[in-house]
Amino acid sequence: MARQPLKSLTESMFYVLLALWRQERCGTEIAAYVRELTAMQRVKELSGGRLEMGPGTLYAILGKFQEEALIKESWSQGRMRVYRITDAGRALFRRELENMRRCVDDGQRELGGEEET
Repeated sequence: MARQPLKSLTESMFYVLLALWRQERCGTEIAAYVRELTAMQRVKELSGGRLEMGPGTLYAILGKFQEEALIKESWSQGRMRVYRITDAGRALFRRELENMRRCVDDGQRELGGEEET
C-alpha cells in the first residue's frame, strides 16, 4: 500500500512549523519556542494553555516532517540537528491556516448573533 502524503496538521504540528517560520532552529530551540518564549512553553502560551508538547511528540513530528519534506535538516553537530522549513512546509502551513480561517468564519456565520455564555 502506498504511503499517503500528509494532508492536514495536528495542533502540535502547526506550532512546530510556526516555530520554524522565521528562522532555522534545532530540536531544543523548537522545544524552547513551542516551552517558553523560545518552543514548548511558547506553544503552551500561544495555544492559551491548550497544548503542551513533550520531547517525544516533538521528535516524532520532526521525523514525520522530514519524511514529508516539509522541513529539512540544515546542519548538525553531534546530537544537535538544526532544521528549516521548506517551500512545501510553508505551503502546507498556509493551506492549514486558510482552512482554520474558513472554519472560524463558518462557525461565526452559523452562530450568527448568538453570544457566548
